[in-house]
Amino acid sequence: MPQTVCSGTMFTTPSGFSPHLACAEPEEEAPQEGPGPGACLADGPPITSASLETLIHNLVPTADYYPEAKVRKFGPKILQLLTEWTETFPSDFRDEKMVGHLKDIVHRIAPCDEAYWKTLNQVLQKLSQRLALMSQGEESIVKVSLNASSISDKLVAFKTKPPPIQKDMLSICNDPYTLAQQLTHVELEHLRHIGPEEFVQAFVQKDPLDGTQPCFSDQKKKTSNLEAYVRWFNRLCYLVATEICMPAKKKQRAQVIEFFIDVARECFNIGNFNSLMAIISGMNMSPVSRLKKTWGKAKTAKFFILEHQMDPTGNFYNYRTALRGAAHRSQTANSNRERIVIPFFSLLIKDIYFLNEGCANRLPNGHVNFEKFVELARQVGEFMTWKQVECPFEEDRAILHYLHTAPIFSEDGLYLASYESESPENQVEKDRWKALRSNVLGKT
Repeated sequence: MPQTVCSGTMFTTPSGFSPHLACAEPEEEAPQEGPGPGACLADGPPITSASLETLIHNLVPTADYYPEAKVRKFGPKILQLLTEWTETFPSDFRDEKMVGHLKDIVHRIAPCDEAYWKTLNQVLQKLSQRLALMSQGEESIVKVSLNASSISDKLVAFKTKPPPIQKDMLSICNDPYTLAQQLTHVELEHLRHIGPEEFVQAFVQKDPLDGTQPCFSDQKKKTSNLEAYVRWFNRLCYLVATEICMPAKKKQRAQVIEFFIDVARECFNIGNFNSLMAIISGMNMSPVSRLKKTWGKAKTAKFFILEHQMDPTGNFYNYRTALRGAAHRSQTANSNRERIVIPFFSLLIKDIYFLNEGCANRLPNGHVNFEKFVELARQVGEFMTWKQVECPFEEDRAILHYLHTAPIFSEDGLYLASYESESPENQVEKDRWKALRSNVLGKT
């Protein structure tokens, strides 16, 4: 079914994060003590935790920590920090005050070495380009959102009255493989605009180490790309359902069902699990699933196989197995075609949510829980690797335009179209049909 962004009802089961992490209810046995505030993390064997004071002590250069204590000596380290910061979290610098701080640091460091000027200028230029790209992405999100909101419930009237020329998916694209490729284009375009900072902001709290605040606390402006991606998933669900419910004849509806089954299979083969799940969800919506005569006319063996792959049983065990296979293929691939891994995004968010909420930021001794944050970094880092793949398929602008702008039914419109296709089977459906005809079509 269509998804929502990070709501409590969305996350109903644990998400299979590593059981050895320190979670909300830690075991009675106290963890091994880490170094104290004055210790150096480089000393001794590797540790799994440390106090916040120790982390700060080891991250802030001092005369003791850098014996030479000159800008010329630790300048390269600052350059590396600024480079990685601006590349990984460019949205932090959309605030003018942050840009002012950055320029102030540049003016302090650059005069020390001519090479610093060149490096810092490159940092600023790349940051400017990234911020411009982010703005363009947000503008495109607004346009797509406006288009995606188009609802044409009154298209149901076409069933009883010949309409003007009305396009449908099969008239735009009747090749499942081509449509799966274009869906992959849309998915990768959305992923391209989602930065790691959006995952951080999605579950941000007032105190970074305080686990009492709810997710998404007034951070919607900083998670716009992430939320737009969830809206795309919902639109694809409703588009699939609309395309199936719209045809007047049972044979045509069955053809559309078979077509989307083939599209879903091609998405699976490509590694596009998000579009796959959206198509399955759209075909499982009640207005579609109740069309028993239509389903009886369609060849559905492949659909049940795909449903099995995305079965939520065992915390999506089958899907996670397939995802690991796609990830392994991506690591050993020789072409971008084989590198594509597009995860079922709502489940990815769910996993990160449970890891963040279910595991304590601090251990009982007050130390920062390194293992939790390493695992968070691993999951987000894996996603960042997947999203950087260049789409190897050629764009078809007519198909992409249709995917973004085709009218879709609301839930009421879908039910009405479904009842118009196959008559209500009981009194409850008859009463709803009558109410919908009155509300949507103005008929009695």
